[in-house]
Amino acid sequence: MPSRFRSDRRLTVRMGVTLFLLGLLYVGFVAALVALLKSWILVVVIAAALLGAQYWFSDRIALYAMRGRVVERDEYPELHGVVDRLSAMAGMPAPVVAVSQMDMPNAFATGRNPDNAVVCVTTGLLRRLEPAELEGVLAHELSHVAHKDVAVITVASFLGVIAGLIVRFAFYSQLFGGGRRDQNTLIVFAGVMGVSAAVYALSFLLIRALSRYRELAADRAAALLTGRPSVLAAALTKVSGDIARIPTRDLRTAQAFNAFYFTPALGAGPGLGRFFSTHPSLEQRLDQLGRISAELGEAAPGRA
Repeated sequence: MPSRFRSDRRLTVRMGVTLFLLGLLYVGFVAALVALLKSWILVVVIAAALLGAQYWFSDRIALYAMRGRVVERDEYPELHGVVDRLSAMAGMPAPVVAVSQMDMPNAFATGRNPDNAVVCVTTGLLRRLEPAELEGVLAHELSHVAHKDVAVITVASFLGVIAGLIVRFAFYSQLFGGGRRDQNTLIVFAGVMGVSAAVYALSFLLIRALSRYRELAADRAAALLTGRPSVLAAALTKVSGDIARIPTRDLRTAQAFNAFYFTPALGAGPGLGRFFSTHPSLEQRLDQLGRISAELGEAAPGRA
C-alpha cells in the first residue's frame, strides 16, 4: 500500500548520493584495513557481520540503549490510538509502539523498513505535550519511516561507528601496551588509526548533510499530513526549550543517538556541538513551518 506522505525527490536523491559515496568510502576503508592488517578474510567477515547486525537489529539496539520497551495497547491506549490514526491517514502499516522511561522530552523512529519499524517516545515527551502536539511529533517520526530515511541513516551511521571504535581500540591498545611492540607494529597501528580517523571524519560530514535535510523533509511531510504546521511548531519550540534547560552532562548518553531524535539532545551552551548538529536550527525549522502555514492559510506558528 503506497504511503500518502508526500514524496520528496530531493530527499531521495540525497539518500542515494549519500549511500553511494559511503559505499565507496566503505570499500576503500576495508581495502586499507586489509592492506595494513594483511588478513582480508578477517576484515571482510567482521565488517560484513557488523553491518548485518546493524541492519537487522538496529531497532533492538536503539531501544535497549535508550531504555525503551515495547508497550501494549492496554498500557498506553491514547498513544496507540494516535499512531494508528496517523498510520491510516498516511496509508502505511502501523509501527510497533515503544516508550522510554526518560524525562528528556524526545521521540525517535527506527527499523529497516515500514513493515519492521518502531516509533518510541519518552515519558518526558508524553508528560509535556498536548495531544495535538504529540500528534505532530508522531507524524514527523512516521514520515521518517515512510520515506525510508530511517534505514538509510542507520546503515550510513554504521561506517562512522566502526571507524570510531577502531580509533579508540587502537589508541588504548597502544597507550597501555606500546612498550611490548616493535616498530613495524607501531607503523601498522598508526596507519589503522589514521585511516579510521579519516573515514570517521568523512562519514560524519556526509551523514550530517543528509540528516539535516531529512529533518526538514519530515517536518514538511508531517505538517502537510496533519494540516496543522503551527501545532508542530509549538511542539518543536516546547521540546527544544525544555531540552536546552537540561545540564549538558545529563545529555551525553543520549547525544550518541542525536541523528535519530525529533530534536537533538543539546544543552544551552553554543559550542561546536551546534555547528556540527545532526539537525537544522530551530529557527530554520520554524521558518519552514511558517511558510507552510501561509500556504495552507493557517495562522503562523508561534515562537513562544
